[in-house]
Amino acid sequence: MLKTIESLGELRGKAVLVRSDFNVPLKDGVITDDGRIRAALPTLQKLTEAGAKVIVMAHLGRPKGEVKAEFSLAPVAKRLGALVDVPVKRASDLTGESAQAEIAALGAGEILLLENVRFDPRETSKDDAARAELAGELAKFADFFVSDGFGVVHRKQASVYDIAKRLPAAAGLLVMKEIESLSRATENPERPYTVVLGGSKVSDKLGVIANLLGKADALLIGGGMAYTFLKAKGYEVGNSLLEEDQLETVKGYMEEAQKNGVELLVPVDTVVAPEFAADAPATIVAADSIPADQMGLDIGPKTAELFAEKIATSRTVVWNGPMGVFEFPAFAKGTEAVATALSESAAFTVIGGGDSAAAVRGLGFDEEKFSHISTGGGASLELLEGKVLPGISVLED
Repeated sequence: MLKTIESLGELRGKAVLVRSDFNVPLKDGVITDDGRIRAALPTLQKLTEAGAKVIVMAHLGRPKGEVKAEFSLAPVAKRLGALVDVPVKRASDLTGESAQAEIAALGAGEILLLENVRFDPRETSKDDAARAELAGELAKFADFFVSDGFGVVHRKQASVYDIAKRLPAAAGLLVMKEIESLSRATENPERPYTVVLGGSKVSDKLGVIANLLGKADALLIGGGMAYTFLKAKGYEVGNSLLEEDQLETVKGYMEEAQKNGVELLVPVDTVVAPEFAADAPATIVAADSIPADQMGLDIGPKTAELFAEKIATSRTVVWNGPMGVFEFPAFAKGTEAVATALSESAAFTVIGGGDSAAAVRGLGFDEEKFSHISTGGGASLELLEGKVLPGISVLED
């Protein structure tokens, strides 16, 4: 059982260190999708309403242990301040003079956002002692720790794992919701249980496929990874994305699916183009007739219809990975069709974060139409693989 915020006891006047996931997309310094910030609000509001002094840690991008202006959390602080009803202050460093001064002046029910934790190389260090040192410095700031950055709970990092060993710790509302939703969809799913997998590489999803071949009733394969499956069936895939070194593994998966009675569906048609470009001329061809000089960039309409029908008859559906290059309108129809099918389904539907969540928002879908949209692509994938996540295990009783 995960320890909850209630297990921490009285919070009024206490300093609570919160690990959030504010790794949001930026364009010219402007946040283009604030979904992760909005997902953090329930926990932050619960803590401020309880009278806690809330100190938030988060990362943005991959600064690799260096202070880089383009990865500053300043835009996040501004957006967070616009979304909550309490003052949001910002420190210009993580554990230095600015952080110490701001924490000393922080009042009950107020929020302070520390600067990017990944500006400190100790945060992501493989050296246990280095991470422990940073966690020790952070622990001096607070009475309690609340882990609410689901997108990083699969990482053994100072602000995720080591800090939980130094302070009374609990899972935030977002992490609780994520674990409950993903567990419902994987541990004892209502059947038929369908998993839709997309994205570019089969190698990214090997563990997921291996784990689900003994659990799911149907696996629907789209995205760039589908062309390795098509090649394994003996089809020509032209210039499509292909992982030659995974062909034997994929053949083994197809054989195992058949043996286990798992329906494994791959595209029956695909949208091809001569080059990877938004304005490339698109053509629909049968999956076994991809021209040698073309590349597949989306599932075709017959495949989209086939997948939608399978989703419609399911009681639990998990989707991880887009069906095509959804950033290009000409190659977004497959992803849109899957999202539409999920939004219209009566099933318990989970969108596994990452590009799938970005596609749903980018294509303008009402998020309320889905049972759960995960904020953590990598973390949700590892849960689907059946892995133990260090940032979760450290919070268990």
